[in-house]
Amino acid sequence: MKDYDEKRGFVFKITVIGDGAVGKTSLIKKYTKGSFQKDYIKTMGAQFSKYDEEIDGESCKLFFWDIAGQDEWNFMRPTFYKGSKAAIIVFSHTNEDSFKNIPKWYEDIEKYCGDIPIVLFGNKIDLIDEKDLDSKKIDKLVDDRGFLKYFNTSAKTGAGVYEGFQEIIKELYFEYKDK
Repeated sequence: MKDYDEKRGFVFKITVIGDGAVGKTSLIKKYTKGSFQKDYIKTMGAQFSKYDEEIDGESCKLFFWDIAGQDEWNFMRPTFYKGSKAAIIVFSHTNEDSFKNIPKWYEDIEKYCGDIPIVLFGNKIDLIDEKDLDSKKIDKLVDDRGFLKYFNTSAKTGAGVYEGFQEIIKELYFEYKDK
């Protein structure tokens, strides 16, 4: 996938990964369609959403690749990662294991995509009391791994979703606009 095309503008593939049921699909739908679906529907393999955005008067075509987090899809992930310019790793504040698995997802991206910008989303913030949040543990992980930024998000309420996606999109735009 070329980064820039005279007719279409910038084209970016952004991979969204994390454990199953952390809200990856819901976050993408909230950003691209403004909607939220309460019922969980497991992603089979991968699905992608196309979204057009304009930054500084330039067209950006975004392809969000929503990759299934279940282990049964491990064998397909390297193929799904191919061509990614950035990634979003999602964990759920209601699932401690999904937080513990962040390094695994980070290493996967690094192995198959190299050094690309990665943002971390802590989803389902609406389901916990924020004063119970161990922000020091999260901040340490973000610093140790070199994440671009961290966002508390809620696909249900929309908290942090727009800001989080904008962070990664603008990072890509400003990285590639002068190339």
